[in-house]
Amino acid sequence: MNYRHAFHAGNHADVLKHVVLLALCEALTAKPSPCFALDTHAGRGLYKLDGEAAQATGEAQDGIARLQAEAPRDPAIQRYLAAVRACRTQHGSAAYPGSPWLLGHALREADRIAACELHPEEAAVLRQHFAADPRIAVHARDGYAALKALLPPKHGAQRFARGLVLIDPPFEAQLGEFDIALAALAEGLARWPQGMFALWYPIKQGRALHPFRRAAARLPAKSALLLELLVRPDDSPLRMNGSGMLILNAPWQFDAAMRPTLDALRRALGEPGASARVEWLREAA
Repeated sequence: MNYRHAFHAGNHADVLKHVVLLALCEALTAKPSPCFALDTHAGRGLYKLDGEAAQATGEAQDGIARLQAEAPRDPAIQRYLAAVRACRTQHGSAAYPGSPWLLGHALREADRIAACELHPEEAAVLRQHFAADPRIAVHARDGYAALKALLPPKHGAQRFARGLVLIDPPFEAQLGEFDIALAALAEGLARWPQGMFALWYPIKQGRALHPFRRAAARLPAKSALLLELLVRPDDSPLRMNGSGMLILNAPWQFDAAMRPTLDALRRALGEPGASARVEWLREAA
């Protein structure tokens, strides 16, 4: 409840998360049937990188600002940079889109989005940002509980066979958050087994995540894919050295599509010793 993403908007972790999110949306919209997206920890949905919070940390300088300067030609990165430009066309040159904005940008008129945020102030701002978009329903509630309440998804009489759940918690509970998130993923899969689920997580020291990776491989999904970007060696327990995305029920050949993307991000954002990892914990049969 004390976390404010405005301090971290546009950093290297946001870059990874949002590049992958838009790639997942691209796979969803490749088919004509409507889809549903649930963002469990939506924040305020739109940020100002010239604001006091972002300026206090300067994290965007080593994230979106550096990536814009490097401008890798990878298609997934170009898609992301184009989305950031579109956001700034609408909201000013210092704007940075959160995941709800990116979902609204990437999905279609017939698709539906639910954005959840527990913090009252952040939820109020989120609701203001998307009041004019009938596709986006804002819920001032706990995002983990929303998996039980909102899945399987429906809108009136319409039910959605396809879609995405993004779980992006602040990890205030640190390593304990992994157990909470894994339980939520198991609940979500039980209620909507055909949905895609994406969990973002921070990486301080990679070896501390071995129990999480083993547990993720046992989740009742058709497949489990890890995408990890370390912008520096993970030898410091005091700072976030990288981040990862666990993708359950990943699109066909998503690993092949993301390998060059993560390598391009490593080259653009990484310090000496940076690394990228694309690994199946369990591959679809």
